[in-house]
Amino acid sequence: MYWRIPILIFWKSKLALLFLILISLVLHVLIALLPVLELNLQEGCDRHMQAADQGIPPLPNRPVLKSRPSNTKRDLQNYASTRASQSLEKVEDSSDRSQSFHQKPDSQRDVHKYSSSKLAALFQHPLYKIPTPALKPGDQLFSVNSAERFNPKSTNSYGWVSLEQEYVLPVGDSPADTYPSWLKFYIGINRYELYARNSSLIAPLLQELATTRIVRVIQKHGGTQLKLMMTFQNYGKALFKPMKILDFRRIPPVSGRQINVVKEIQELTTDEHLKHTFFNSPANNVCFYGDCTYYCDIEHALCGKPHLMEGSLALFLPDVKLAKRLSWRNPWRRAYHKRKKAKWEMDPSFCDQIKKTPPYDSGTRLLDVMDMTILDFLMGNMDRHHYETFQDFANDSFLLHLDNGRGFGKHSHDELSILVPLQQCCRIRRRTFLRLQLLATDSYKLSDVMRESLLSDRLSPILTEPHLTALDRRLRTVLETTGECIDRHGYDRVVENDLESWAASQ
Repeated sequence: MYWRIPILIFWKSKLALLFLILISLVLHVLIALLPVLELNLQEGCDRHMQAADQGIPPLPNRPVLKSRPSNTKRDLQNYASTRASQSLEKVEDSSDRSQSFHQKPDSQRDVHKYSSSKLAALFQHPLYKIPTPALKPGDQLFSVNSAERFNPKSTNSYGWVSLEQEYVLPVGDSPADTYPSWLKFYIGINRYELYARNSSLIAPLLQELATTRIVRVIQKHGGTQLKLMMTFQNYGKALFKPMKILDFRRIPPVSGRQINVVKEIQELTTDEHLKHTFFNSPANNVCFYGDCTYYCDIEHALCGKPHLMEGSLALFLPDVKLAKRLSWRNPWRRAYHKRKKAKWEMDPSFCDQIKKTPPYDSGTRLLDVMDMTILDFLMGNMDRHHYETFQDFANDSFLLHLDNGRGFGKHSHDELSILVPLQQCCRIRRRTFLRLQLLATDSYKLSDVMRESLLSDRLSPILTEPHLTALDRRLRTVLETTGECIDRHGYDRVVENDLESWAASQ
């Protein structure tokens, strides 16, 4: 009986953190890929509506956040027509010079074409296809010899193992045919993104993560919790985390998977330390606990039911010996000390100092941190110690968010301290601001789009309804916080217009 109590407590306390990697990726994708559209919102703006009713003009440097349900729905549907039929009209306001994009109405048939699926309508939006900048020499992580066929070598440097019968080498008529999906993913990494916005590679890659035969398992040491490194038949590698899932375009693709603890871990592992931690519980479930800093002991054992376990498989990034990454300490990291606070907790003007400190004094790094802050707040992830970048791209590159394990913990609590970077810096990309506004409308409600997008995972449902409701609530808080910044500093000083060059080219 004493075996069951800690196991039951562990499963109950950790259940809310299930599938964090996949959820994070989907959330990033929804924000990063949403069409750019300036919309007016109802929430958090009662004072503007009351002023309008009384004939009082709105503040000059802040857009009026006002909802028009029927017109908004029609406008969003109209945007789903073909690119050839669209027109973009820039309207410059004398006070905030904010741009609005409009499109000519299309046929009634096209208007309702995607009405049954918010995701389908979303992904058909023409502004969803805003291109990334043209790649220049040095913008791709790898240079590829198109005449060379895929031929893995027996070397620990690359994490590949000797050719054995259970491994399957890709074959094909052309050299490119021999590239497995994970290698094609590596080739596509560039300065601006881990993978292309409309990449046809991601769906089969997720399918492979969920189904491809596992041939080798070892424990990845370090960190506070158990992680297993799994190798597939096609030489791909993924990180398995029991009961947790992460995911995104700045996070490697991740899929949920049900693992046979005996056949796919115990019998395949070459890690003797891991192998010696397996045991059968009194309920005859197969359990193990591995070796890590804090939670790898018999009281926190992971158990199958009786031998099947749900978890996440996150695709490995290229080996650091092939593509070195830099780890950056988050300026707003927490002190985790009972009596000692971090500088940002005591100094409201902390961001003024950060703005003068490299790499935040130039480029887009500070705006990237603001994007990361917003994502963390939506997830409730207050444990962002570090973020990473590829060394080859220097300061001009996207940020990698590789540790989201504290996300989606308490759906009933919104940790406002996560938003402190946005509150102190009062800076946000215009594209991000408009996407967030779009997610707050009924037509593309964040919780609805999130729920639908997670249905494709093999372990669906991923998020509970209270967690989905929390996303909508936290989104309103982000918009209200941005609005307060605009009230204090003015629209142009808060919202960085990163869409001007794109709009000019249309």
